[in-house]
Amino acid sequence: MRTDIFARLDREPEPPKIEAPRMSRHRIALFGGTLAFYVAIVWAVLITSWLVALDWKVMLFRPYQQWPELHAFLDYYVVLGQRGPTAVMVACWLGWRSWRQHTLRPLLVLGTSLLLLNVTVGAVKLGLGRLGPHYATQIGSAEMFAGGDIFPSGHTANAVVTWGILAYLATTPRARRYLSAVSATVSLGVGLTTVYIGTHWLSDVLLGWAAGLLILLALPWFEPLIARAEMWIFAMRERWRERRGGARPASVPGGGPQPVLLPQSMATDGPAAEAVATAAPGPVLPAGHAGTALRARAHTGHPARPGGMPVAPAGVRRPPPHNDRGPRAGSPARPMTGG
Repeated sequence: MRTDIFARLDREPEPPKIEAPRMSRHRIALFGGTLAFYVAIVWAVLITSWLVALDWKVMLFRPYQQWPELHAFLDYYVVLGQRGPTAVMVACWLGWRSWRQHTLRPLLVLGTSLLLLNVTVGAVKLGLGRLGPHYATQIGSAEMFAGGDIFPSGHTANAVVTWGILAYLATTPRARRYLSAVSATVSLGVGLTTVYIGTHWLSDVLLGWAAGLLILLALPWFEPLIARAEMWIFAMRERWRERRGGARPASVPGGGPQPVLLPQSMATDGPAAEAVATAAPGPVLPAGHAGTALRARAHTGHPARPGGMPVAPAGVRRPPPHNDRGPRAGSPARPMTGG
């Protein structure tokens, strides 16, 4: 019994389990309705229904010829749906937020959403192969499986996802409402602009709105994966720091050589002192430098006297020198012993 208790204590703590957040019924219902709308648009185009006829009517109406004064402005406005410029702008903002909040979640959420966008929208584009209005070959035809890549509209889906991420990452309900309205307005305008210019059918834009909304609604299911990726990146950073710190030589505070303190047993004259002095030489200073004597004292363990006579450290007594000339004046004479 006691062995089992110690065995449990010796086990390494298990990493915390990251569970996917529960989606509300409202979000699930919205996701299901959007998915049904997505499938209905694809089916309506595949069977060349009334939606394809509406596409042709809008294309033959040629909106860019009806309102030519808007063309110069909309040429710049449609850039808000291009993946490169919008991803850079939003990534800069989210990067600043990540730095301020000391977390990588905003950038990882953006990267996950763009990856999902490229995979899902790109696969459907290449799979259906619909031609655009400028390359249509037959009036009234759906122009499917002809080698095109415009169904659904990538500009529209990218605008929904890129600007919708700001609302998804909002920290307050009020900010979320405002950013949701801004992202919806921008994505709606980008989609209609592509129809005005004539680069997309109207059904392309409808499917692009649905594709972008599906990605935003599905992001909560990818939150555990995002959290694990963040933990892994931080762990790799700490390992890199440890390796870098271990390879770095230990720095000496003060930048210069430190004095060597000798124990009393080694602070004697003779070969031992010479060996220590040779092993830890002091700094070479120019002659007449003010710190020469101080450094010499610090490195030899005791001050130096002229003539090469070192001073014994405290606790070490030296025998009195032998005087051949007899006792000094005023000192008691030694008794003479025979012998």
